[in-house]
Amino acid sequence: MSARPWYCGRFAPTPSGPLHFGSLMAALASWLDARAHNGEWRVRIEDTDMPRCPAGTSSVILRQLDSFGLSWDGEVLYQHQRNDHYQAALDLLRHTGYAYPCGCSRKEWQRFPHYPGWCREGNLHPDRPPAWRLRIPHSAPDAQIGWHDRRMGAQHWPLAELSDVVIKRRDGWWAYQLAVVVDDNAQGITDVVRGADLLDNTPWQLLLQQHLGCPTPRYLHLPLATAANGQKLSKQNLAPALPDQVDTIRECLFDAIDMLGQCPPQALRSAPITEQLQWAVSHWQVSKLPSADVIHDDTGNRASSL
Repeated sequence: MSARPWYCGRFAPTPSGPLHFGSLMAALASWLDARAHNGEWRVRIEDTDMPRCPAGTSSVILRQLDSFGLSWDGEVLYQHQRNDHYQAALDLLRHTGYAYPCGCSRKEWQRFPHYPGWCREGNLHPDRPPAWRLRIPHSAPDAQIGWHDRRMGAQHWPLAELSDVVIKRRDGWWAYQLAVVVDDNAQGITDVVRGADLLDNTPWQLLLQQHLGCPTPRYLHLPLATAANGQKLSKQNLAPALPDQVDTIRECLFDAIDMLGQCPPQALRSAPITEQLQWAVSHWQVSKLPSADVIHDDTGNRASSL
């Protein structure tokens, strides 16, 4: 087996719809960081929740990445094919006491800030199929988990503020937190570059990495792109899909490089995508990323119109 590269990044979209400008920024930043470090960049399709993933959307996403010149290394990994790997991880967590079954419904505990742990000691509802939760250690009230974010600096998260997050749903679908840790380890991911909306997921993932014996990647959480009205660019907010015409793709790619704070020269706007990407790789600097956690187009002519 060949040795893993010292840098391996990834882009892991959920195929609930085509990529939009916000997802392009995340993919581009991850790709640039990998290529600037002479590393590998992998693509993972996070389709554990198949009912949310229309048929054919994964192929659309891959074509979009290809049209923007964001080539990947190795085979694409599809989470819906990895049930046995997630089950093995859950079995290990159960054996070591870090996972427990839970029969509570969200409606029953919605008045609490997070799940209160009613089933931690085995008090299950006998007539309900259980979900499985990660047991958060509460041995010390001031216990924290910490890490260093490459843009945001030192992060410290009190364990008391974490709920016992679901890692397998009662309907049988695998939850994001467990799947992402298992797959980052399987793909040899050393660096995770993603949006700041996932920052608060990191403590759970660090705990799972510790319990499963997985190495912890370096993390870089990007500012979130918003439309002119302040809404996050997302599929839930009906952000438009990326363009598919050559001239518009060039302008869109230029805008993404610019919004990532890399200050491309205006002459690059109409350049071929290969030239734009070559410039962006050679000039990529994490220190130039916007310091704000939310960025938007002040003119209303860029993120809001893509």
